[in-house]
Amino acid sequence: MSDHIFIGGGGAGYADPQVLLLDKANRHGLVAGATGTGKTVTLQIMAEGFSAAGVPVFLSDVKGDLSGLAVSGSADFKLHDAFTKRADTIELDLQYDSFPVTFWDLFGQQGHPIRATVAEMGPLLLARLMELTDVQEGVLNVAFRVADEEGLPLLDLKDLQALLVWVGQNAKDLSLRFGNVAASSVGAIQRQLLVLENQGGAALFGEPALQLADMMRTSDGRGEINILAADQLMGSPRLYATFLLWLLSELFEELPEVGNPDKPKLVFFFDEAHLLFDDAPKALVEKVEQVARLIRSKGVGVYFITQNPGDVPDDVLGQLGNRVQHALRAFTAKDRKELKTAAETYRDNPGFDTATAIQEVGTGEAVTSFLDVKGIPMVVERTLIRPPSSQLGPISVQERKAIMQSSDMAGKYDTAVDRKSAHEILTKRAEDAAAAAEKAEAEEEALEAKEREFKAARRYDGRQTGKSTSRRSSRSSSGGFGGQLASAIAKELTGAKGRRLVRGILGGLFKGR
Repeated sequence: MSDHIFIGGGGAGYADPQVLLLDKANRHGLVAGATGTGKTVTLQIMAEGFSAAGVPVFLSDVKGDLSGLAVSGSADFKLHDAFTKRADTIELDLQYDSFPVTFWDLFGQQGHPIRATVAEMGPLLLARLMELTDVQEGVLNVAFRVADEEGLPLLDLKDLQALLVWVGQNAKDLSLRFGNVAASSVGAIQRQLLVLENQGGAALFGEPALQLADMMRTSDGRGEINILAADQLMGSPRLYATFLLWLLSELFEELPEVGNPDKPKLVFFFDEAHLLFDDAPKALVEKVEQVARLIRSKGVGVYFITQNPGDVPDDVLGQLGNRVQHALRAFTAKDRKELKTAAETYRDNPGFDTATAIQEVGTGEAVTSFLDVKGIPMVVERTLIRPPSSQLGPISVQERKAIMQSSDMAGKYDTAVDRKSAHEILTKRAEDAAAAAEKAEAEEEALEAKEREFKAARRYDGRQTGKSTSRRSSRSSSGGFGGQLASAIAKELTGAKGRRLVRGILGGLFKGR
């Protein structure tokens, strides 16, 4: 087995054979150049080389062209003659071949579904994904803390939505512990979740979640090439970039330290890398820098694919030892400045001006610089990129389906699993609380009814008791001397004489007045 990957070479005016040493491949790399200058072909031949060396590869297929890795090239291809001529020029024995490929797709249409749980994604990446403010990100962190304390698994977006409702309902108590948890911030996060769901983000979150071991398989001594269908995903560039960063972070967190292996455990190609850094908050950029710096000790090589080296922050760019620079155009003052900056990142070759060479190389050509056996960047060279062994361009829909059906991953991730998690737990709590409240209300109403009945009964008994008492009082008052006297006076007053007496008394009184 070879200890390197042949990238290209050239005849007169071009470099000696340019190779990427496998034991330096985890020192990361960069493939840059304007649209249409050959970045995709370079990515394809590098993936072929790593696979042939038994190194698994992950890459995203932004334009749909890289599916051809699964099918052998052939002499019937219209560029066969050009490929043969190029192979003769760089002294390459071109052999057409196919490579083991597994297709993945967040939406489950052009590949096996690929998912992550909300808890695995974490508040930092979710805040980036939803473009939250610092205050809103703080509330999201509170929500994750509550989920941990309350034993609420966060698996999909329904879980996060249910948790945010609970946080909003208990905002007053949470504010005493964690600082201000404003209802407006909770509402803003919920609205961004709705936007994310409308963009298809719900397909990313759930179970069964991706197992990293399924990305690091080999087949008959060849590394599996994992291709993420990203043509549809690019419609949501923030979702695309966040997912790839999550996958890279998971590799960093889970893989063991291996030091400096003879070859990488996995090579990760990050296409359209500028999407990762555009408008990224400082905390996120620092995380990328940390991952890029430390993940090579886990045996993972990361290769950024972008149009201009300036798209990558300097702290990250300085860690990319293996570089292939395709043509850059300088039509404006900004373009010329970026071209000069790109040229300055290479070790000068006294044979030509690097900036001029970057402008002059044609399609399928590049200026390259790889690490030598001591890990030192070699001088920049003009290089003719070798032609690929697999098919150049996409395969048919039928071929893709056949490969997916025969894959080891067929059926493993195709059906989503919705197990008991935060949504179900909080819903059950709410139902139990509602049932308890309803029961308490019914009991209270029954008690009030009994009290009303009891009071009504007491009022009835009181009336009966009052009449009986009156009769007894009457009888008792007619009993003694005082009672008999009062009865006699009352009887006289009711007679004719009594009425005259009363009139006399009253008349005399009123007359006197």
